Amino acid sequence: MDKRYEIFCLADRYFYDTPDRLSDSVDHAGEPAGFPVARRPVPAGWRQTRSGDWLELRPLEGEFPLQGWKIHASACLDNADTVGTAVWDYCVPRGIPFKFVPERTQLYLRNAKYAGRGTSGKFATVYPADDTQLESILNELGGILHGQEGPYILTDLRWHKGPLYVRYGGFAPRFCVDEKGQLVPAVEDGTGRLVPDRKDPAFRVPDGVELPACLRPHLEARSSTSVGELPYRIERALHFSNGGGVYGGTDLRDGQRVVLKEARPHAGLAADGADAVARLEREKAALEQLAGLPVVPGVRDWFELDGHRFLVMDELPGQTLNAFFAKRHPLLSSDPDPDAVARHTEWALRMHRLVEEAVEAVHARGIVFNDLHMFNIMVAPDERSVALLDFEAAAPAAENPRQIVAHPGFIAPRDRERFDIDRYALACLRLALLIPMTTLLAVDRSKAADLARIAAEQFPGLPEEWLSEAVATIEGPHQDLGEGRQQDLGDDPRQDLAEGPRQTRPPSSPASGGPPVAPADWPAARESMAAAILASATPQRDDRLFPGDIAQFADGGGIGLAHGAAGVLHALAETGAATCPEGEEWLLRHTEPPPRGTPLGLYDGLPGVSCVLARFGHTKRALELTERVLDEKWRRLGTSLYGGLAGLGLALDQLAEDTGELGLRAHAWEAAHLLSRRLTAEPGETAGSPGAGAAPVPRRAGLLHGASGAALFYLRLYERRGDPALLDLAESALGRDLALCVRDSSGTLQVDEGSRTMPYLGAGSVGIAAVLDDFLVHRPDHAAFAQARLDILPAARMRYYAQPGLFQGRAGMLLHLSRTTAPGVTEDDRAAQLDGLGWYGMAYQGALAFPGDQMMRLSMDLATGTAGCLLAAGAAAAVRDARPLPGLPFMPPPRASSPSQPPHGGTQTGLRGGGRTEAPPSL
Repeated sequence: MDKRYEIFCLADRYFYDTPDRLSDSVDHAGEPAGFPVARRPVPAGWRQTRSGDWLELRPLEGEFPLQGWKIHASACLDNADTVGTAVWDYCVPRGIPFKFVPERTQLYLRNAKYAGRGTSGKFATVYPADDTQLESILNELGGILHGQEGPYILTDLRWHKGPLYVRYGGFAPRFCVDEKGQLVPAVEDGTGRLVPDRKDPAFRVPDGVELPACLRPHLEARSSTSVGELPYRIERALHFSNGGGVYGGTDLRDGQRVVLKEARPHAGLAADGADAVARLEREKAALEQLAGLPVVPGVRDWFELDGHRFLVMDELPGQTLNAFFAKRHPLLSSDPDPDAVARHTEWALRMHRLVEEAVEAVHARGIVFNDLHMFNIMVAPDERSVALLDFEAAAPAAENPRQIVAHPGFIAPRDRERFDIDRYALACLRLALLIPMTTLLAVDRSKAADLARIAAEQFPGLPEEWLSEAVATIEGPHQDLGEGRQQDLGDDPRQDLAEGPRQTRPPSSPASGGPPVAPADWPAARESMAAAILASATPQRDDRLFPGDIAQFADGGGIGLAHGAAGVLHALAETGAATCPEGEEWLLRHTEPPPRGTPLGLYDGLPGVSCVLARFGHTKRALELTERVLDEKWRRLGTSLYGGLAGLGLALDQLAEDTGELGLRAHAWEAAHLLSRRLTAEPGETAGSPGAGAAPVPRRAGLLHGASGAALFYLRLYERRGDPALLDLAESALGRDLALCVRDSSGTLQVDEGSRTMPYLGAGSVGIAAVLDDFLVHRPDHAAFAQARLDILPAARMRYYAQPGLFQGRAGMLLHLSRTTAPGVTEDDRAAQLDGLGWYGMAYQGALAFPGDQMMRLSMDLATGTAGCLLAAGAAAAVRDARPLPGLPFMPPPRASSPSQPPHGGTQTGLRGGGRTEAPPSL
């Protein structure tokens, strides 16, 4: 599970939203809230601006450096106003620019358990003019703030023992392309070249930068801390959060395996405000009360090192319960073996019984576990016993504890108390052991009945009452449990982080919790999904139009193809759904100019937006955005279709065709040359070209991020230009990706990512197969590729996928089955995946919508949400009804196989059709 998503669940009940939309602007009495220092009038001669969760103050006059050594002040919730007032009173008379977090909620979110470790603790930032002023500020302001406490800032070097920290970085927003081909904040190196401004959770001095003399003793002091005198050998890191790390090691005194759990003071705040140290103390107390039980780890030691607390426990053998699904779940197959289904049913019943007995043993000692989920359950190697892990939320039942940290798929509603909190999680576990989709309950608890129905259909040996009891426990005796999350935020948003929204069934949703219409019911499904998408639009907002994945808040204001307005408009148009002129107008307004830092790639940035605008006839704006891209250092982009040269080259070539600006073809051709050089290098090496500053060649495979995206570019160029060398390049690129595939236990080819294999359209083997389809049109006798396509096909027929999305879920499989020319694909295959897509369907204002990645909130975007599901369902309906097939940009339906010659008379290659042009010189 990706912990980044939890904090984006706070601001809205149904959609991921940026946490800086949470506000303390008004308190319960209607008076201005936030820190008092933030309500001060702007000093004369200064300007004040709000940027995200920062309030910035800067003198109107004076020259300020673009980068340098910046000072961060750390603070806790209870002393932040004191620290902010000191920073203000020091900086304003001296004309020193600064910024700070103006609201309590925002500071809490920065220091919460799963907040980013690179930003944790940073309450205020001061910008010295030079090294001399840096030293003065540290000495003078450091003296003023002596004794104030705050979280340790991991990215920085601490000044003495106070709340001031220092790191080198950018003062003004500048951007460059990093080693992954992505646009990121930048600073100049010693040669004047822009390089990424890294914010890793470890202090480092950038190349070409000299550490000021005043900081050298502090770096030496930081380096002096050692674990060498401990009686433990720390051998591996198991987990990191903002509250600290968890490490595996050996007790040198007896050779036993141990786990060391670290807690950072003032960091990793839970819903009740408790920091990591307080929670670790609770864990220690709970484990001591449970000592002797075989279902909990034994406590060995408790010590402090450099201000951090450590709890040492016996290591429990085995694997977490969640680890069993990827390797044994019977629905991870195109044709599940009935015997395997029966074995899994028996296993799930046994596992649940063992977990229930373990929880009952804990309850018998008077402790509420309070955070039960599949990652906190350790299964013994013989699978005949279990133990419980991670007791930092556990508490005596007599204290009537509330949930302060919890997995989103197991969070109990507010009406459950004491032991009923764990019983709710046990009910969720019944469903999750069979259909691991209980995170949907964070949106609508009534979905439990639908999940139980699916589980009963897929596992026919289950006792009926076993599931019905789970549904009854989850839905509970009360259905009307309060208003929505937005109304609850006035109470305490930290409590919402743990407990989730007060679950009320949306007035327009069906009682079963299932989708209001089946995805196969076309065109009713199209109208329903389009209605949900349009109902979700927020044209008054500048950061996004349609709610989608959390990535939309970091990739240019929600305008792009993957996660922004352009992708939604593309899906609506491709499927013939309702038009959205307001969406076009919003996109035009928000690209004049585009948001600062918008990437340069097809799916994440301006080229994709340009193609969509050109499709709708906004040629002038499309060309303006294209010129912006070409004015940047686009040659340094990576190779990918998603954000690199392959996608940019496709867009440039298509825009030349659509707009008549034939000069863009030269840039597309240059992108093809750069790609050919990069892809002939070994993975991980840098394949440079004069002045290009090329990024390392990636090791990733698949359509969006691997060499298959480059192969797609070469194929589209070949269909326009007719140079056989382009087919050779496509063949080489596809071979490169196939070399990164492995066979699973059933013989299906999937992309090998080391810790897992991936079947999906975006980053898995099915995306490779989609391009193999296009290649085999031109070289149908390529036996190895034809066989690889068949070997990948079962990956698109599996019974279960963790998510519905287009690039990382079932919708992508449905789109592939609708588009592929592989032999043996039937209408039954598509019907099965259409039916499976309905598993994830939910109601939004009475219309059909789908959850996004991690399935804790709905999404409307193309890559992860409803727009992508609309596109896939529309493709399946088009095949059934023999209509033109909707699809992704530059991926029209493959034609019947042909000789190794370019097509004559034109071929559809982009968002719209495009004809063949004269062939340029060979690569």
